[in-house]
Formats: sequence, C-alpha cells, structure tokens
Amino acid sequence: MSRRKTERQLNLVICLLSTRRHLTAQEIRKTVQGYAEAETESAFKRMFERDKRELRDSGIPIQVGTGDAFSGEEGYRISRSDYELSEIELMPDEALVLGLAARAWRHASLGEAAANALFKLRSAGVPVDAEAAPGLTPTMRTDEPAFGPIWQAVRDRRPVVFSYRKPGQAEPQRREIEPWGIVNRSGHWYVVGHDRLREDRRVFRLGRIQGEVTVVRTGPDVSVPAGVDLRSVVSEQSVEPEHTATVRVRADSAHALRRSALRVVPGEREGGERAWDTLTLPYTDTATLVRRVAEQGANAEVVEPAQARAAVAAHLAGIVAAPTGEPEPRAEPVEGETPGRGPRSADQLRRLLMLVPYALGRDVRVPEVARHFGLSEKQVVSDLSLLWMCGLPGYTPGDLIEVDLDAAKETGEIIIGNAETLAQPLRLTADEAASLVVGLSLLEALPEAQGVEGEVLKRVGEKLRGAAGTAVGDLADAVQVRVETDEQVAQTRRRCSQALEAGQRMHLRYLSGYLDQVTERDVDPMGLVVQDGQTFLEGYCHLRQDVRLFRLDRVLELTVLPYAAQVPEGVGRRDLSKGILQRSDRDALVTLALEPSARWVTEDYVCESVVESADGGVFATLRTPAPAWVARLALSLGAEGRVVSPTNLADEVRSEAERALKPYEEG
Repeated sequence: MSRRKTERQLNLVICLLSTRRHLTAQEIRKTVQGYAEAETESAFKRMFERDKRELRDSGIPIQVGTGDAFSGEEGYRISRSDYELSEIELMPDEALVLGLAARAWRHASLGEAAANALFKLRSAGVPVDAEAAPGLTPTMRTDEPAFGPIWQAVRDRRPVVFSYRKPGQAEPQRREIEPWGIVNRSGHWYVVGHDRLREDRRVFRLGRIQGEVTVVRTGPDVSVPAGVDLRSVVSEQSVEPEHTATVRVRADSAHALRRSALRVVPGEREGGERAWDTLTLPYTDTATLVRRVAEQGANAEVVEPAQARAAVAAHLAGIVAAPTGEPEPRAEPVEGETPGRGPRSADQLRRLLMLVPYALGRDVRVPEVARHFGLSEKQVVSDLSLLWMCGLPGYTPGDLIEVDLDAAKETGEIIIGNAETLAQPLRLTADEAASLVVGLSLLEALPEAQGVEGEVLKRVGEKLRGAAGTAVGDLADAVQVRVETDEQVAQTRRRCSQALEAGQRMHLRYLSGYLDQVTERDVDPMGLVVQDGQTFLEGYCHLRQDVRLFRLDRVLELTVLPYAAQVPEGVGRRDLSKGILQRSDRDALVTLALEPSARWVTEDYVCESVVESADGGVFATLRTPAPAWVARLALSLGAEGRVVSPTNLADEVRSEAERALKPYEEG
C-alpha cells in the first residue's frame, strides 16, 4: 500500500507541475494514475484530500485557483517558481558550518526539518556534511511539549491560548498571548509576546505551560512591534544582586557558595577541627539566600543580617518537624510499548524528488548516491524501481520516466531519462530553512570552538535566506538562542579547543555537579559539546577510566600537559540522543513529595515519573547515581519538599538539618 501511495503522489506532483492551468479534482481523478483505485466519489475525495495535505506537509506548494470557468469549481496546480530551489553555492568552509547547524537539532523536535533541508541541498549538489568537524557537537533540546505548537504559532503569526503555572502558584491560569518570538536562554525556552488578558508584554517559560496549547486560527495575524529585542526582554527577568550576607563555611566545602562570593577570608585551624572560612555573599532576595545556604547543611551558617539568619533557622526547623512515613504513591503502569514506525510513503517520495535532480546530468553510480544522501545501496535501487512506473498523464512509453534498472543492479550506473519535469530540486520550507539559520545563531557564540570566522556564519545565513525567501528570515529572527558564558569559561573553552587540535592530554581541577567535592582529573580530550546553554568537554577520564562530560563552568583549573592524549582503543564518544544526563538502571530512585510552590523541580530536573497529589502538589521520582545530591536538594526545599523514599535518605536529610540548626539555636 505504501509503495502504491508513493507512486500515486509522485504522479500527482508530475501532473500538477506540467499543467499550465488549474486542474479540477475530477480531471485529476481521470488523468492521474492511481486514483482509479477509489471505487466511490467519497473514497476519492478522502484519498485526494489526504494526498494534498501530505504533499503540502512535505513542502510541495499546491496552489488553488479556478479550474472550470463555467462552474467556478476550484482547481489545482504547482507553480515552478514556488516549487524549485533557488541556486545556492557554498564554499567548503560554509558547507562545514551548515552541517554543524543541522547537527544542533539532531535530537530535538526540528531534527527532521534540519535533516530534510540538508537532503534538499545535497540534491542540488551542495556538499553538506552533517558529520563534519567531529570535535564539536552543538545540540539543542526541545523537550517541552509546548515547543511545537508555539513554534508553529510564531511561524504563522497566530495567537495562542494555554494554561500557565507560575512558581509558587497552586493552580494554573489561562493566558491568551500574541507571540512575538521564542528565546533559548540557559537551556530553557521562553516565549515573548503580548498578553491580551493583562494588556502588557510578558515572558513565559515553555516548561511551565500546562496541558495543550491552542493555536487560534481565526482573526487578524499577530503584529510584532518594530525593533523589539527578544533577548533583552527575556534578560530583563534576571535581577542583579542588591544585598550581601556574611556566611561561615567549613574549609574544603560549600564550593558553590565560594564561587559566587565577593570575598573569602580563610579561617585558622583549631586543633584537629576543620577551619571555618568567612564569605561575603551577594544575593537578590532572602528566600534565595536561605535555599542556597540550607543546601550546604551543617557546612554553612549565616552570620548576618539577622533577618536572613532567622529565616535559615526557620527553614531548617521546618525540615526537622516535617511528617514521616507517608506512603509513596504509585503511578499506573503503562501497558505495552509504542509500536515502531515503519517506512513512510512521504519519506520515499521526498527521496525520489531529491534523487532525480541530483542524478540527471551527472555521471553518478548507486554507491556514490547512497553515500551522498546517507542511504543504503539497496534503498537507492528500490527507489529507482518505483520511479520507472511514474510519468506524465497518458502513461504511454513516451510519457513514463526511463530508468535502466539492469545497469543500476549490475554495474551501479544510474541512467534516468524523460524526467525533465523533476529536474529541479524542491525548495526549502520555512521550518527547514529556519532550523538551519537558528542553528547558525547557536554557533555564532562559539566561533573559536571550531575555528570558523564569524563572517562565514553571516555569509551562509544570507545565502539560506535568499534561497528560501523572506518569510524564512522573519521566522529565524523570531527564534533566538542565547549561550550564557563569561570570560573565564570562554578562556577555558579556547584552551580545550587548542588541546583538541594538538591532541594533548589535560589536567583538570574539577568541581563535581553531584557531590560538593573538588577532584583532580587527567583527561584525554575527545570533543566539545554545547547543550542547554552550557559547553562541555567530552574526554576519557583516567580517574574513572571511562568517557566523561565536564561542564566548563565547573573547571576550576586547567593545565595542558606536554604529552599526547591516548584514548584507549575501542573507546568512542557518547550517544547523546537522550541528552547529556546519562541515566542507568543501576542509579538510585528517589521520590520527593513537593508542595505546589516546588513544582519547578519537575521543570528543572528529568523525572522518571510525576504523580499529582490531592493538595495540588506532586510526587516526583528521580533517578540519580548520587543520592547525596538529592539530599542537598531536599535541604534547599525545606518544608516545600521532602524525601519520601528511600527512608534512609529521608533520615539522613533530617539528621543533617538538625546538625545545621544547632548553631542557630545556641547562638
């Protein structure tokens, strides 16, 4: 069925490309081979409507006009100027960055659009290599369910309606927004727009949108204010610290506090006791300071101001007084697995529309075409065998596409004739072109990571916009990616790039994200990964004797060693299709009971399951190799969240809170 459907749809494309006037549905039914299978008028209408929809989804622009001047019945055709890809030529360095831009979406919702864009460019002979520059892996995640409909709304300039839950809010509230664009900042996606109900500009984090997003298809299009800077609007949500606190911390601990301190005064050791260092710590509000200090347990104590000290004591007391023994809820088991998807008719049709333009006028063979498009040789021959069954209406030998299948099978030579109707590659859709342009914007913040000049990125972006049209430029400008970095991280990244290029081993003094510990590591660099607004070094760690990812903002010191890196034979880079966080069945499962005000935990951390509770809160289960990290999270939450299971971890959290509370009570 899929093969016959592909054959019918390809015949329809050829028919509508070759006609000079709009053909009515009945004319198409009579002339296009394949529609005779429809036994009734209603069956034909369903088949034809489905074909039109799928062709348009593939980027084929079917026009609607008057097909019959007497009856006024509408007709259909495909305009070549709208169908054909404009000529685009890329220099080798431009093709390199374009492959990198597409790779950024590989594991995200626009991955298919970016892959299709490269497929079309290759059909025009553009030498794009999605596997080029293996030392750099730029990736963007779009895990938020709201991303897809919000992207469509921004693309189509349509309003949206959704339910939104602000942090600390028990119930979500209805919002009606005119979206201006979406911004990725520090790994989170935000939509910026006009809130119709509040008559003001607003910013909404997509991870906090509850339920489905409704795209409003009626009414006027959204008008974006001239000169609006989406990044600046999102940045305005960040508040600079206005206060300072004096905090005591034990030596060799509380490293996260130390890194943000304005001043550190080392303490003196007394006997065998660890010394207490004194930090001057900036903060924006008391609640945030309380969470950061409480997270450190008995290793940190606020000295002043008195208000903050009292707030920390109350926070810790709430943990000690929290109820125990509450049963952990169980989510309903999922029955069965989602069946795997077989090959789609649309995939084969898209390949045929790309294969013909590339093979016509070129002396190419099956192995070369397979490598060029990332296909198997068997797949190429199978596509060719379908192609020779298609052609212009009439379907006589002179109308059908000519394919020498014997030559393809025996010598690999591809000989195609009578296919001038499909000689030009298909134009990029708005989603396809915009996915590449937005991917380029991610690379703009990292030119030194791959040795690419900013001018190259600019040239490629201009060529893409020219080949795809002005609408693509508008969409690409409305989707912005912001990579947060500072000079120290930028310098670390440059030194990692130099070590990668020279093939040298590095020594790191590294702060663990799971444990409040600083370790010394010898690492053989393998590549750089950019994801969620952060840059990671991927390399073979000799301490752990395995491949590890090191976040560059946690690298305290880096030394390039004067000898060559030697990654053990058979050790390869990680599969990042499921993200940077690599979970394992060996990891511990920890369940937290979260109040409504702490639901943000389910937004910021990957959860195995989230179960609603009767009071509007949730029970969130996380899988982690370091339960001590979840214990620190529970200490920072206070009465807003507590560990339910395992019980020994819950006891540890309560005991640590008691130890941390003691100096406040004595003081």
